Amino acid sequence: MVKVGLISDSHSFIDDKTLAHLEDVDEIWHAGDIGSEKVMEVLPKGKKVRAVFGNIDDASIQERFPEELVFEVENARVMMIHIGGKPPRYATGVKKRIKEIRPTIFICGHSHICKVEFDKELNCLYMNPGAIGNHGFHQVKTMLKFELVAGQPKNLRVVELGKRGSLNHP
Repeated sequence: MVKVGLISDSHSFIDDKTLAHLEDVDEIWHAGDIGSEKVMEVLPKGKKVRAVFGNIDDASIQERFPEELVFEVENARVMMIHIGGKPPRYATGVKKRIKEIRPTIFICGHSHICKVEFDKELNCLYMNPGAIGNHGFHQVKTMLKFELVAGQPKNLRVVELGKRGSLNHP
């Protein structure tokens, strides 16, 4: 079993409440629009971090993290990018890429809308954790926490982190 904290769209902001929720996970996955390397530097130590860059990320973040990440953990094949769209209307080229890679879990960010849905056509679980940052139109900051057991997410929960813009930087 691997405990995962899935975040996205920090836009240079991460607060103590988010960091506290990442303390008890084994891996932290960030689905892009990191904004500042400082966000990644303050993540709890000793965790496996997997991240992709997003459309607002500068060259230093793009050098450190890929645009697309494909990995296997706990018998799950995971594909993560920042701009993915959503079932059944994926962003240009994404559906084709999912068909090529055949992930069991597809993760993206960008929309700032928390959504988890099984895509029957592509036979994969779509996950978007919403946004943990203060920039964007979302009203409530969200992230996802779950456990991967034998390739399947278990105990999946949406964590609401408070209203956008209501907390100060740590």
